[in-house]
Amino acid sequence: VQLAESGGGSVESGGSLRLSCAASPYTDTTYSMGWFRQAPGKEREGVAIIDPDGMATDAAFVKGRFTISQDNAKNTLYLQMNSLKPEDTAMYYCAAARGFRYELRATDFDYWGQGTQVTVSS
Repeated sequence: VQLAESGGGSVESGGSLRLSCAASPYTDTTYSMGWFRQAPGKEREGVAIIDPDGMATDAAFVKGRFTISQDNAKNTLYLQMNSLKPEDTAMYYCAAARGFRYELRATDFDYWGQGTQVTVSS
């Protein structure tokens, strides 16, 4: 599975961005997908994941602000980010794993994209 993120950029605090992750090849829908982020000097942390049935798990720090979704017909994963804060500044990575995943744990995911940078200024 190859993953390619897009949609990152620079915004002011309170702004919005929509990240996309195109997955290929995509032979079936039994993958869990997720978004993780890593800021300089910090560990990679889970933002949101979604299982093959469409059930999402969000990190506490993004509840009410970020929404993960997927379009299986387009083999694309999305992360809509609203009310962005400077502390959301990080490299955002798309990840995939065969089967069901319910924890925001990077080690549970096998495939990774190259990342897209999100910078939020105050």
